[in-house]
Order: sequence, then C-alpha cells, then structure tokens
Amino acid sequence: MNRKIFVGVPVAVFVVILAVVSFSGQSVISDLEEGILFSPDEESIRVLPITIEFEDFSVLEVTKKYATFEIKFKVSNPNYKSMLLQHLKYEIYDNAIRIHTGTIGEQPEGFVMSSNYFIILNERPTILSDKITIKNDGNTPELWSSLSSDTKNWKIKGEAFFNLSSIIAGGKNEITFEFTI
Repeated sequence: MNRKIFVGVPVAVFVVILAVVSFSGQSVISDLEEGILFSPDEESIRVLPITIEFEDFSVLEVTKKYATFEIKFKVSNPNYKSMLLQHLKYEIYDNAIRIHTGTIGEQPEGFVMSSNYFIILNERPTILSDKITIKNDGNTPELWSSLSSDTKNWKIKGEAFFNLSSIIAGGKNEITFEFTI
C-alpha cells in the first residue's frame, strides 16, 4: 500500500479535530475553574476581582525637613488562574488633606517594552510595598505635629487594575478600595 495514505489519514483526522475544537467557541481547559474541560468561551467567563487588604503603614523617620513612610498592601487572587496586577494607585489623606499620591507598578501604554506588573497567584497572597518621602514645606504644621506625636487620622483610597494571565486576556478589570488607619 501507499505510505502517503498511512501518513495522510492521521494528519487529516488531526486537522478535523483541531478545526472542531477551534470553531466550536469553547476552550479545551477552563481558565478560571479547576478541572473543567470544554468550558464556555471567554466572553461568558466571570472573572472574580482580586482582594486588596491593608497590611501595614510604618513611619520610618521624621525630621524637621522630611518624613519617610512605608506602606504595604496584601493582594489575593480568588480565581483558579493567575492574574496580572498592572498597577495599583493610592492616595494618603491626613484629616481629609491629601498628603501623597503613589503608584505601584505601571499601566502599559502603546507598545509594551518592559514587564512592570505583578503576577498574583491563586494560592499565595502577594505583599506590595512602597516607600514614601514627604518634604516639610511649612504649610502643614498639624501634619508634622501628628507625625511627631504618632497620632494619626489617616485614610488610604485607591484603585487597582488587573486582568487574566496576559495583558490582552480577560478584559480590563478595576477594583477600588479605602482604608482608615
């Protein structure tokens, strides 16, 4: 018999199976639920939001000219698949006066040259931290006196931008948060 038939039949069967799976609108393995085969297409998948908890806010050093702080957030992922946290924006308020605006990570724009995002796994929370230095300009004596006496009435507001395990998968998702210290 002809050898081309023995090679051609398995290749043709493989192409047919590949076409059926590709055009059926279903993925072979679900992105978000463990152990599910032939899940619905990505548009009908519900992505659970990541969880952001306040971990710590430390005053590292206070002088007459500047103050240095460190802020930490605990980020958890309730989904089965890992998530990409693109960036986390936050604002720190003291008695309703904004004293600092910060960002952890970067929002990708245009052609993505580097990977300054965080992979959040489903089994392990990730601690994100940022060091902040504020200069004393003399316009906020209440802030400097509360820093010196270690009495804080601070609020932290922010938002985080995340998606599935690639920048283009799962759409762009956003969550807001607010903590009072």
